Amino acid sequence: MDLKKERVEDYLQSLYGEDLELISMRRMGETIPTTGDVKGFGYGSPLLLEYRLGDDQGSAVLSTMRVQYGFGHDHFSDRAQVLIWQHSAFGNLPEHVRSLDVGYFNGEGRLVSCGEAQEYFLLMERVEGSEYFFDLERIKEEGVSDLDLKRVVALSSYLAEIHKVKRDCPSLWQRKIRDIVGHGECIMGILDDYPESPAFLDPDELCEIEKRCVEWRWKLRGMTDRLCQVHGDFHPWNVMFGEGSKFTVLDRSRGEWGEAADDITAMTMNYIFYSVQKSRHLSGGLKDLFELFFQNYLEKSGDEDLLKVIAPFFAFRAVVVASPTWYPLLSDDVRRTLFNFLENVLNDDEFDYMNLNNYMR
Repeated sequence: MDLKKERVEDYLQSLYGEDLELISMRRMGETIPTTGDVKGFGYGSPLLLEYRLGDDQGSAVLSTMRVQYGFGHDHFSDRAQVLIWQHSAFGNLPEHVRSLDVGYFNGEGRLVSCGEAQEYFLLMERVEGSEYFFDLERIKEEGVSDLDLKRVVALSSYLAEIHKVKRDCPSLWQRKIRDIVGHGECIMGILDDYPESPAFLDPDELCEIEKRCVEWRWKLRGMTDRLCQVHGDFHPWNVMFGEGSKFTVLDRSRGEWGEAADDITAMTMNYIFYSVQKSRHLSGGLKDLFELFFQNYLEKSGDEDLLKVIAPFFAFRAVVVASPTWYPLLSDDVRRTLFNFLENVLNDDEFDYMNLNNYMR
């Protein structure tokens, strides 16, 4: 990035007043001041800013994080998280250098302060329609309609299309596989929220599940060519249908790139979930939708290896829907059935979607 002196001066004036004059900018360690713009800023070389404010001389250091893949710094939001935390924490430790402000560069190269922020928000457009889980509630009680079949085809076709976009970035793939097991929003984080010694689980059962998931992480870690565009949280509460089979998706999560199985399981786990609540197995219209979803997706995507990598992603979605926190009204036998499913899937080398009920035992 080329950092223009006038942009930096405007920014400092917004903090300290319009009387401030920026005298020089130079990279830390350089002895000759730069009176003009700085080329190539943003690659881990902090800048020393020297300014005059009335009769006083002042200085500050401007720093940013280098764009890199790996070590949890892959996304713009990762780097923002680090810098926002540093601003809030530096001043709390005795003898630590103070952070004066935290901000961002906009598309025009201007420096914008967000140092007073306490919480962040998102303003989005309004979408008309109804969340897809209302359909599943109805199907559980009344059965499936022709429109329901069309909607499943639309959903699975959409995923097949977005998953065609691939990316060659091994560190992002490894992060996705690591996160599905160890992220606070994924398997280990969800299991940490389970109560001590729940009646529907055996002692040490959660520990054994985690061990199996770690084994799957190392099994999938080298399959970097599978990295593709994903939604990241493609469940029925994040899909809104309008008329017919036209829908809009909401709340994309945990990065733009990942494993296709994450989106597939986020949706299809709910056909299992709603059916198990009623009959303790997959049956009726929900069984039809589950099988049609897989059949159409596999036909459209040609992804022959999906069924060989899907297990830990089903495990993640199963521990979510079996969670006493997220679904407090479920009976213990429903939760037990869901855990039977996830453990049997983890123990199978290739998922058999046409014989799903074998995993419920």
